[in-house]
Amino acid sequence: RQVYDSLVQIMLPALGERGAPHLKNRLHQELAKQAQNAAGRDWRTGAVRRALQDIADGQADVDAYIALVPETERRMAYAGAEIGRRLLAAGRASEALATLEQAKPKLPPGRADHYDDEFYLAGHHVGSAWEEVYIEALDATGQKEKAQLLRWAAFEERLSSSQLRAHLKQLSDFEDVEAEERAMNYALRFKSFPAALGFFHEWPNQARAAELVLARASEIDGNIYYLLDPAAQLIEGKHPLAATLLRRAMIEDTLNGAKSSRYIHAARHLLECSSLAPRVQDFGAFQTHEAFVQHLRAKHGRKVGFWTQVSEASGSHR
Repeated sequence: RQVYDSLVQIMLPALGERGAPHLKNRLHQELAKQAQNAAGRDWRTGAVRRALQDIADGQADVDAYIALVPETERRMAYAGAEIGRRLLAAGRASEALATLEQAKPKLPPGRADHYDDEFYLAGHHVGSAWEEVYIEALDATGQKEKAQLLRWAAFEERLSSSQLRAHLKQLSDFEDVEAEERAMNYALRFKSFPAALGFFHEWPNQARAAELVLARASEIDGNIYYLLDPAAQLIEGKHPLAATLLRRAMIEDTLNGAKSSRYIHAARHLLECSSLAPRVQDFGAFQTHEAFVQHLRAKHGRKVGFWTQVSEASGSHR
């Protein structure tokens, strides 16, 4: 289905002035035929409707696109965002704003209080597409102050880096510097450690990422290796201790859970810690590398598979 979904977009330019109307007429006939069916909402109906919408987009016919969106769907956030984006592109900002207002996501009060790490790591929320277009519509209709307030609110709610960048871009010199500093401090205290680390990695801000890791090391979840590994790579050049702590968390999560499929990666992380150790001037309250290895041997000495991987990776065959 995914192949056919994009077929009309690909072939439309080649159809020309004669072929496009003919295809459009045939598709409308098929849509009418599907509407006569009892259900009228199977995948065929959707495929025909999307094909007609592709034609409408190709012909820059916003009204034709909107007419193909069922009334019940126009009040949904995603559909409202799609319509609003097209109306904005057509220079119809007021209509876009009205459409988006009608499709405003229904989110519970105090919604951020119910979010967990998985929500933040997903990188989006139910109304993110709508929010982006809505803010753009506010700007286009001259409501720039409200747009700025919503951009900052999106950042405060879920550390949206895209909305923060857009917010800073609207500020004058020096104001943007102060606002960015305020944002960095806010992110350091954000309730979700993974969200904060992900934000600093994406920004990117090596110093703040390292500061976060050192200040909140107890909150590191070694299971989110897909975030910790790239974050460690980002900061290891100037902040070897913080990078070491991220890798230690991944190693311990792997060994504590006996996740044998990850042993090869844990072994690599341990060797990376070893190479960083000479560059750490002061381990402070954290274990030295030697102490950490001793701790691992005492607790996980029987996990032969892991230690074999360590030996092979280090070139040692003891």
